[in-house]
Amino acid sequence: MSQPIRTCAGCGRKAPKAALYRFVARSGRLVADPTRRAPGRGAYTCPRLACFERAVAQRAFQRTLREPVDVPLDLQGLYGEG
Repeated sequence: MSQPIRTCAGCGRKAPKAALYRFVARSGRLVADPTRRAPGRGAYTCPRLACFERAVAQRAFQRTLREPVDVPLDLQGLYGEG
């Protein structure tokens, strides 16, 4: 059985869903979805801090989720690089 493929919001690379981090919007805030089961539209990034930062800078999360979201700085801690 093949895995679903998703696109990174930061760099645009395609990868299996399980290899990417998923984010969803909750009450106007971007939140991580480590279980990948939260309801609603999701946005994905590669497991690299640079991809997350690029998605923030290009407002890719807002476009992908189709709603305005605030991005808390503590989400960068997921990446363990900075």
